[in-house]
Amino acid sequence: MIDIVGNRKWFFLISIFLLVPGIISMLAFGFNLGIDFSSGTVMTLRFSQPVDQAALRQQMSQSGYSDATIQKTSDGDFLVRTRDINSEQKIALIDGLKKGLNMDVTIRDFATVSPLVASEVARNAAIAVLVASIFMILYIAFAFRHMPNPFRWGFSAVIALLHDVLIVMGVFSILGWLIGYQVDSMFIVAMLTIVGFAINNTCVVYDRIRENVRKGISKDFATTVNSSIMETIARCINTSLTVILTCLALYLFGGVTIQQFIMALLVGVLVGIYDSIFVAGPLLVLWDRGLKAEPVTA
Repeated sequence: MIDIVGNRKWFFLISIFLLVPGIISMLAFGFNLGIDFSSGTVMTLRFSQPVDQAALRQQMSQSGYSDATIQKTSDGDFLVRTRDINSEQKIALIDGLKKGLNMDVTIRDFATVSPLVASEVARNAAIAVLVASIFMILYIAFAFRHMPNPFRWGFSAVIALLHDVLIVMGVFSILGWLIGYQVDSMFIVAMLTIVGFAINNTCVVYDRIRENVRKGISKDFATTVNSSIMETIARCINTSLTVILTCLALYLFGGVTIQQFIMALLVGVLVGIYDSIFVAGPLLVLWDRGLKAEPVTA
């Protein structure tokens, strides 16, 4: 049997190794914010003839939009994100593209987000994550109310989730300045999905710990936790693997418009497996031994 709890310092060290680059990136570079959070315009352009992305970027620069983000979709359209533009500027831009590329240009989608709306979205997203965390602490504390110090279980689970969330945020901060990945409202949806999925795995592990405590398989709480993790590890990995395979298929074949959302899910699920197995349970043991609480009995 692998002694996960006994080697928890090594796993915590791995967590630090995963966290530090992302935290440095967030502090140094921040995020490449999408228009949902930074305001601006996003449009989908369709051309009457095949267009090279480099040629489109050059023409956008000549029209005064050198800061535009351009992505080619799976059906040959181009997703263009740029600063806030009004109706007159939009018409001028399209006319310039038509003349410069010598072909017809059709706008399939066009959306503009104002700075006020962007700040409100960011605030609501932060509130949603905070409220979700509080309710998860309360739920887990209630579910494990017959264990000594039930709030310890809730806080340990949420700390493990925070570990998951910070790593995903760090990865997207790095990907933002490397390949232009953006943080938008879909990223928040992905984060909340990750939180829900990861807490499910953690609750499975915690539930097995509670069962084994009641059975009295060992007087040592660390031994009980380690045995419980080993009994549930296959279930956590197998369940997560089905999600990972689905996300991989969607990332490869689902189109550019959902790739960043799927990437966030992929990273979150992978890290969620890690924190459910190697972080949540060992944190519970660390807290138990650190506080020297009353003996853990049913």
